[in-house]
Amino acid sequence: MVYAQDSAANDQAVVANDSSTVASDSTKAATATMAATHAAPEQTKSFHQVLKEKFIEGGPGFMGVILLTLIFGLAIAIERIIYLSMASINSKRLLKSVEDALNENDVDAAKEVCRNTRGPVAAIFAEGLNRYDNGLEDVEKSIIAYGSVVTGRLESGVSWISLFIALAPMLGFMGTVIGMIQAFDDIAVAGDISPAVVATGIKIALLTTVFGLIVAVILQVFYNYIISKIDSLVSDMEDTSIAFMDLVASHNKK
Repeated sequence: MVYAQDSAANDQAVVANDSSTVASDSTKAATATMAATHAAPEQTKSFHQVLKEKFIEGGPGFMGVILLTLIFGLAIAIERIIYLSMASINSKRLLKSVEDALNENDVDAAKEVCRNTRGPVAAIFAEGLNRYDNGLEDVEKSIIAYGSVVTGRLESGVSWISLFIALAPMLGFMGTVIGMIQAFDDIAVAGDISPAVVATGIKIALLTTVFGLIVAVILQVFYNYIISKIDSLVSDMEDTSIAFMDLVASHNKK
């Protein structure tokens, strides 16, 4: 009987130990889950927050100047894109309207069509029609001269974008040099070349370079788009100007 009671007591103790172990494991798992739940929002950061932190770590001096180059460059690029988009028209439709007016011997109507149409092509046509009574040679000279003026207007401000493209990485590299100088100054003060001493200076150097290159890449994309848009408009002006001169020449022969 004593042996049976001891066995029952031992079995109860084992069950109790197992229950306490399971409870302890459950408590640990719940604690770990709660800790992970609370830690997850702290570890997850948005792109804006990460960018802001890296910008501050890079130093407000050179990083601020690099940011200004991006702002000014984008402002000019957006203005040029809007201007060039408004300058794009259906040149064939305009040429057809001018042709219809000239076929009716109504030069004033052709001028009115050009004045009511936006864009450099219409402005060139209007300039040529203003010299219509002076002969074909004067019309051609006015178109060539005014075409150069219009091309200059299309390219206005583009040189500033190329300046900011060159300036941004140069400022980044300058920040790199300054960061390396700071790292060597820290080594001289501490008398030690351990990574902890030079980490801050090297980090600033790398961040300024990265941000400078990012700004240059962004502005380069806008610059290439603007240049391609200008080339397309200039090519369209040249083609339609030749067709316009042929139209004026054929109308003068009538």
